[in-house]
Amino acid sequence: MDPNAKKTALRMIPYGLYVLTAKDGDDVAAATVNWVTQASFAPPLVVVGVKADSHTHAVIKQTGSFALNVLGKGQQQAAFAFFKPATLADGKISGEAFRTGQTGSPILASTPAFVDCKLVHTYESGDHSVFVGEVVDAGVATEPAGRADDATLLLKDLGEKTFYGG
Repeated sequence: MDPNAKKTALRMIPYGLYVLTAKDGDDVAAATVNWVTQASFAPPLVVVGVKADSHTHAVIKQTGSFALNVLGKGQQQAAFAFFKPATLADGKISGEAFRTGQTGSPILASTPAFVDCKLVHTYESGDHSVFVGEVVDAGVATEPAGRADDATLLLKDLGEKTFYGG
């Protein structure tokens, strides 16, 4: 296999951007992620790929829950903020206000939508695990104009030199 062709082909998969959050007591985890998709309508299931050696991975495994906060167009700064380890200070996660969701996971106040999930399956393979979460709550802060998926910040919106995958 040509490694450059593989990298280019895999980078052609479009990715939305999300802030994945989880909380265990005072231990808060949050990270920008992009390997996300809906996997089932009934029950509503979403899947997310999470780096196996990350703090977020450990907190989700400990708590059995997570939230996906959908980043909207224009939220590039938030995406970059959560590429770094999250900090909890002054009631905010990395400077972002939040509330506690049904599962105990943080729901960011600034994002246009969220899904709050209980972990139902974990598939560990390679350098990421796939977490399957059943949606127990969801919310939309502002109804998008037009297609809902057009309101989502995409990885390509972060600039020509920001890639993930491959």
